Amino acid sequence: MKVVETSLPGCVVVEPAVFGDDRGFFFETWNADRYGQQGLPTKFVQSNVSSSSRGVLRGLHYQWPNPQGKLVSVLEGEVYDVAVDIRHGSPTFGQWAAVVLSAENKRQFWIPEGFAHGFAVLSERAIFSYLCTAQYDKAADAGVRWNDPAIGIDWPVSAPLLSAKDEAAPLLADIAPERLPVYVP
Repeated sequence: MKVVETSLPGCVVVEPAVFGDDRGFFFETWNADRYGQQGLPTKFVQSNVSSSSRGVLRGLHYQWPNPQGKLVSVLEGEVYDVAVDIRHGSPTFGQWAAVVLSAENKRQFWIPEGFAHGFAVLSERAIFSYLCTAQYDKAADAGVRWNDPAIGIDWPVSAPLLSAKDEAAPLLADIAPERLPVYVP
């Protein structure tokens, strides 16, 4: 497995070792020892799967308090996956990193606690997998507007299909500091 740093400290792309032949392929999607040796989490408490069609954009989501770290991947299709640093006081506050995840490239994206997360579907359909370090907490559920101009994400879709919740999410500048994760150096 290869771990590739992104422009956001802590957010990394995992490229698994894939073993294939004319019958198909095999790879580990998570191994506590191997991932722990790379500084990645060794405990997940919730696993989620979503299915979305082309043009759907989900995000930018986070939880505060009770933040979740997420190890995400695509089981079918292709997405443009984004993490945004929303930790109050962080030197990279409001900055974003993106990676294309697909069933073909088998990459994973680790998004630590304190970052908002979202993705846009590039294929006809995508089945998306999340391993989470904390359970979903409805009272802590929050979001940042997907097209916040101060963040400036270069999404590959111009008119995405959004949920009502995502469409109404606030700009990052309009979120009270106590509703944001805190940067700890």
